[in-house]
Amino acid sequence: MNAQEQLNLLIQGTNQVISADSLLEKLKTGRTLRIKLGFDPSSPDLHLGHAVVLDKVAQFQKLGHHAVIIIGDYTARIGDPTGRSKTRPPLTPEQVKENAKTYTEQVFKIIDKTKTEVRFNGEWFDEFRYADVLRLNSLITVSQLLEREDFKKRYTEGTSITLTEFQYPLMQGYDSVMIQSDVELGGNDQLFNNLVGRDLQRASDQEPQVVMVLPILVGTDGIKKMGKSLQNYIGLTESPSEMFGKTMSISDETMSLWRPMLGIHYGLDHPAPDHPMEAKKELAMAIIRRFHSAEAAQQAREDFETKFSKKDLSQADLEEKIISENPIWIVKLLQEVGAAPSGAEARRLIQAGAVTLDGEKITDSKVNLTLGSTSQILKSGKKFFVKIKSS
Repeated sequence: MNAQEQLNLLIQGTNQVISADSLLEKLKTGRTLRIKLGFDPSSPDLHLGHAVVLDKVAQFQKLGHHAVIIIGDYTARIGDPTGRSKTRPPLTPEQVKENAKTYTEQVFKIIDKTKTEVRFNGEWFDEFRYADVLRLNSLITVSQLLEREDFKKRYTEGTSITLTEFQYPLMQGYDSVMIQSDVELGGNDQLFNNLVGRDLQRASDQEPQVVMVLPILVGTDGIKKMGKSLQNYIGLTESPSEMFGKTMSISDETMSLWRPMLGIHYGLDHPAPDHPMEAKKELAMAIIRRFHSAEAAQQAREDFETKFSKKDLSQADLEEKIISENPIWIVKLLQEVGAAPSGAEARRLIQAGAVTLDGEKITDSKVNLTLGSTSQILKSGKKFFVKIKSS
């Protein structure tokens, strides 16, 4: 591809590029560009939301460019304040180290390891003296920071903003200086942080990076962005059955948002099936093929249909739990296997007629069940199934 053809491909699916003209000029040089993407290891796993921007990194790599993945072992100790209504709890160095290990393993499910360098921003921030901190702070004003919507809202509402949170965009921007990035990628909520990187590069007599932000994948709840802390995510290392089940649980509206964002990277560059249920199954299989295999995708579909369509649960691949207490109060059992978060919710499910054991409805919340040594199938609600037996 010539430079213009590369640009046309790369800007597809983006929300904003600052600026496309600058990117075109960089591409015209014919040199290998350094493509920056940063992650704070604030949780153990990457999810489909991360995959959206990683797919764009992979696209750059296929055109011959070089990825620089920044693991924010230092910035994670602050916690990204972007989109937050209150200060995030800081992580310990031990938590950060453990999470970082899984991140470095999981990114290569999507991007090319041979065209990637992984850097930890502790490499340079561990060497910082207080004079370096003051010099970095002198490059941006408080009024600039308060232009950020999340900071502005918290300041107006009188919600505390710590000085460490003000450091976050500066530290992320300084990463760009240290690796001399040509392009920084991120979700559209990262625009401010990425632009700070341009300012700091100019202050360091570097050519400012191109900023490319992509839309944010909404979570399985269809409301908030996908995130581990919100429990509305599909992890890249989850089992095929978990991926399939979670995808089938999303609303039709959420599916209509996911499909164009995942698009060509998941083999979905064709019209969706007319029936929403079939469209979801196709999407679920595409996700599993991407991170597991075609065989795993087909098996997950068949298992799902066995459980939820054919109702033949005896043939389904269900999790089995060994119950040590026997007999056991039904309310306690539902909580122990994870079918209900509380006794009140367990009673509500029983009263609603939503609990069965081997197909027999349980209607008495006071009953004590005697379990056998062979597996029985406990069902709660429409989507919770588990095999249980006594120890």
